[in-house]
Amino acid sequence: MLVDEIAVKVAQSVPRLGSTRLVAVDGPGGAGKSTLADRLAVACRAELLRTDDFASWDNQLDWWPRLEAQVLEPLGQGRPARYQRYDWTSRAFSEWHEMASPDVLILEGVSSARAAVRDRLSLSIWVETPRDTRLRRGLDRDGVEALPLWQRWMAAEDAHFAADRTPDHADVIVDGWHPQE
Repeated sequence: MLVDEIAVKVAQSVPRLGSTRLVAVDGPGGAGKSTLADRLAVACRAELLRTDDFASWDNQLDWWPRLEAQVLEPLGQGRPARYQRYDWTSRAFSEWHEMASPDVLILEGVSSARAAVRDRLSLSIWVETPRDTRLRRGLDRDGVEALPLWQRWMAAEDAHFAADRTPDHADVIVDGWHPQE
C-alpha cells in the first residue's frame, strides 16, 4: 500500500484520542517503521512521536506508563502534552518537549499499537519485514558489536508481539522489505 493511500485512510478516520487522530506505525526493530512514518507524517501534515524517545536497550517495553501520563492522557483530555526524551547515547533522560493537540499524531515504534492503546487508535499500521533483513539493518545502524543487544531485543519483541497479537489487529499491513512510495 502506498503512503498516499494510507494518508487517505488517515483523513477518513475518526479522532479517538480527544480531537486527535492517533495513528500507530508498529512492527519489529529494523522493519522500516521510521521511513514509513516520516513519509506518512509529511503526507498527513502530522506530528510525529517516536517510541524511541521513551524506550531504551534496558527498558524495551515497560516505558509505556510514562507515555500514557506525559502524552496520551493530556491529549485525550484536550490538554497539551509534555514529555521528556530519552537519549540512547548518553543513556539518560534529556530535554523536554511540548506538543499541542495535533489533528494527527503518528506514534512510531515497537509496540506503538499495543493492546493498551487500541481503543484510542484511529489507524493501526503493521510493517512486516523478514527477520534477517531487520537484523542487518539494525547492525548497519548500530554496529556489529550491538549483535547481543539486537538478539535480546528481537527475542523480547517476539514474545511481546506473540502475546499482544499486534499484527492481528492492524488495519493496514505494509511490506517493509520494499520502500513505500
